[in-house]
Amino acid sequence: MNARAAAPHLAPVAAGERIVALDVVRGVALLGILLMNVEFFSRPIADLESGMAAGLHGADLWIAWFVHVFVRGKFWTMFSLLFGMGFALMLLRADAKGAPFGWPYLRRTLVLALLGAAHYLLLWAGDILFAYAMGALLLLVALVAGLRRMPPARMAKVGLAIYLLPFVLMMVGGANMLVAQPEPPSAEQAQELAQRVQEHEVRVAGEARVMAGGSHADAVALRVDGLPKFIGIGVGFGVIVAGVFLVGAWFVRSGAMLDPAAHLPMFRRMAGWGLPVGLGLSVVAALVATRAVPGQNDAEFLFASGLAAVAALPASVGYIGAVVVGLHGRARRWLAWFAPAGRMALSNYLAQSLLGTLFFYGYGLGQWGMSRSGQLVFVLALFGAQMLFSRWWLSRFRFGPLEWLWRAATYGRWPPLHLH
Repeated sequence: MNARAAAPHLAPVAAGERIVALDVVRGVALLGILLMNVEFFSRPIADLESGMAAGLHGADLWIAWFVHVFVRGKFWTMFSLLFGMGFALMLLRADAKGAPFGWPYLRRTLVLALLGAAHYLLLWAGDILFAYAMGALLLLVALVAGLRRMPPARMAKVGLAIYLLPFVLMMVGGANMLVAQPEPPSAEQAQELAQRVQEHEVRVAGEARVMAGGSHADAVALRVDGLPKFIGIGVGFGVIVAGVFLVGAWFVRSGAMLDPAAHLPMFRRMAGWGLPVGLGLSVVAALVATRAVPGQNDAEFLFASGLAAVAALPASVGYIGAVVVGLHGRARRWLAWFAPAGRMALSNYLAQSLLGTLFFYGYGLGQWGMSRSGQLVFVLALFGAQMLFSRWWLSRFRFGPLEWLWRAATYGRWPPLHLH
């Protein structure tokens, strides 16, 4: 045997080596992502930062409020924590085998960036995979700079600081605007505000017109025009995402996610303080403002947006704690259904965008503008089907289809796909 053949190398995790709790949490996060994303399969992405849609009543209002408070911001954060855990696990396995880590992880990250860009251009403008890839690149830079030697507790603190700083600054800015006694806007300032509002309304109306009645080529052309902005946001947001990755990596470095059963008291504490603090602050933020009305509630909405983002991290940590505790209790039987969907999270995430846009956009079934109640029914039907399909698929194959391709690109070899 030659030296090259004998050299240790990373390989995909075998089924018996998987941490079931991670798969279950990933599956729950996938449902939360769909609950959030479905609104913007049927509403312009250009209006994403405006908060709740105006003019809702009855059940639609209550569903929108529930998603705004209990879902918005929580589940991309949970996915980011999971991504950081995956990074730390892969690094841990590489170090244990004495195998190289940098090049496989760089290939993994570049493929993720390409998938994110293709997702954005071909399917849907709400992609987050590209931002995850940018955050992962920053982790590699941090690794070269000495991340391996950083104590786990300091790693978590650095990650928290990176995540919280921009949102705390938003809160401070909003609070300062509230406390200050603003002078009435000058005629020039009022004209500038009116122009910004008009430009925003034009963008929203233009996107709605294309998505509701245009062809797929029209939708792609619109997203091509927005590609530079998408890249810029992805790079900037990647910094925030990298902070959450570091917090997620702490869960593995501390040993908590390697053996959840041995750390149940910690997960109970996570649920016990994370849920009331995170969701309580989310309720407060919603009471301050749920929708931006330019020129009328700028300070309130800025403060509420910052507070809601701050609240998302403890809430997502609380959700993880509750799921892990439930998985080791009476809820295990029901929560286990999420594991197959979580094992195929990448395939299911992109399938949600494909099926969601085909259902809502004009070049598909044309259900653009569906009520929030109808959207909820769609989510339950689609995710239920994904849970069943994932269970069926993984009874025959080792990986989801995109997970298989992603692993092949990462490790430089085709892993076996069929179980038998």
